[in-house]
Amino acid sequence: MIPMLPQISQSAAMRRDDICIYVSPSNRARLGALIAARNTPSKVVWRAEIVLATADGHGTNAIMRLTGKSKPCVWRWQERYVEAGVEGLVRDKTRPSRKPPLPDKIKLAVLTKTANETPANATHWSRASMAAQMGISPSSVGRIWAEAGLKPHLVTRFKVSNDPQFEEKVTDVVGLYLNPPDRALVLCVDEKSQIQALDRTQPGLPLKKGRAATMTHDYKRHGTTTLFAALDVKSGLVIGECQPRHRAKEFIRFLKVIDRIVHKHFDLHLIVDNYGTHKTAQVKAWLAKHPRFHLHFTPTSASWLNLVERFFAEITSKRIRRGTFGSVTQLKDAIHDYLALHNANPKPFVWTKTAKLILAKERRALDALDAVKARYQASDSEH
Repeated sequence: MIPMLPQISQSAAMRRDDICIYVSPSNRARLGALIAARNTPSKVVWRAEIVLATADGHGTNAIMRLTGKSKPCVWRWQERYVEAGVEGLVRDKTRPSRKPPLPDKIKLAVLTKTANETPANATHWSRASMAAQMGISPSSVGRIWAEAGLKPHLVTRFKVSNDPQFEEKVTDVVGLYLNPPDRALVLCVDEKSQIQALDRTQPGLPLKKGRAATMTHDYKRHGTTTLFAALDVKSGLVIGECQPRHRAKEFIRFLKVIDRIVHKHFDLHLIVDNYGTHKTAQVKAWLAKHPRFHLHFTPTSASWLNLVERFFAEITSKRIRRGTFGSVTQLKDAIHDYLALHNANPKPFVWTKTAKLILAKERRALDALDAVKARYQASDSEH
């Protein structure tokens, strides 16, 4: 609270004749709380002190001694409280910019050039290059882009499938996710190939306050392994095995592992990609002898449709990418340890998108690509 000043009668107070402040009990409580709070900015504290002291009948000179502020400053915040109340003390008045705002014509020109042109010596605009082109400041360019939600320095990669059976395959795979058949398991199967056993050339420094953990940019290669994995869509359990290569022979060996682990009374629906290993004559012959196995292929360029890819992303980020392995054996041990811990508390990846939504999005992407191609063709024909 503010230091106590001797109470004096209002008639004896040294006050401005044109300022008469009454502070209601609720406002007095708010001002007192602002003064007492440790996180209140100092400027808000002395503003509140000015108002409370004025309301208690103290004159300008006494308030100046209390707050250490000048006479015009005291008068200014007395007037501000009369105009805007407590809120006027907490926030500063906005001041008009010294520079006039950019005309809408300039903003539109920046946005048009950003969307439809590229600089002569680069693939995309930067704030500096656009500013030099338009004769405005880089910060103005940044504000224009921010208002429009444009980020020319970022690019998002995509791939639209051109599989002629895209609709049929999407409907089949998504149907297995959302409406799995009775007395059957749906397994997402794939290989994470060429996992490198990398060891750093020097030991890294541990994490500490103000510094991230460190590791050298260069490394030693100690060989590779391939992780074959089958993700049970319903439970989240993963059957996994490391093998030196990923040929048809290794794929059949992994199918035998699945056949041995899963109870015989279950049919097995395996979702796989279009890798040639999954379609060889050897694989087809083995599947013919094991009729409970049914392979369902994702469309080409649509690996995102296979849920095991989500598991591969997790094991990569959590265990492999920042790991150091002195041999392939150490790498395989780390992978098997991760599989064991994952299966001790499995959590399924829940698929929510319907085939109808996916196909509609694919159609919009194809229409957008067709429009871009048509625009380029028209531009070429003009030249």
